[in-house]
Amino acid sequence: MNTEQARSPAELAEAQLTAYNAKDLDAFCACYAKDVQVWRMPDLQPRLTGLQAFRESYAAGAFANPALRAEVSERLVMGNKVVDYEWVHGRAPEPQPVMVVYHCAAGLIRAVYFFSPD
Repeated sequence: MNTEQARSPAELAEAQLTAYNAKDLDAFCACYAKDVQVWRMPDLQPRLTGLQAFRESYAAGAFANPALRAEVSERLVMGNKVVDYEWVHGRAPEPQPVMVVYHCAAGLIRAVYFFSPD
């Protein structure tokens, strides 16, 4: 990506959320770096590493569930980090809270950290 056209961390977080809710896998993956890592905290190892594994996981999981969508109730931005407090709809009868931290660099999301209340 041309650095002159690079999106800010807040723009990346919003673009990937929009693509996620639209089930647009290509637009979703375009927000992430080739070496993206996905963490489910408090795991000590990333759950996913690399864009291909990321794409395959989301294609078979979140993007295969037409009812699944996320709603951001609060977003904080500090430098190259974005923290979203989200409500995930479609996994359970009631919306589920999750906190997501996006670490951005060079106009892409490099790492994602998911925190659940339990």
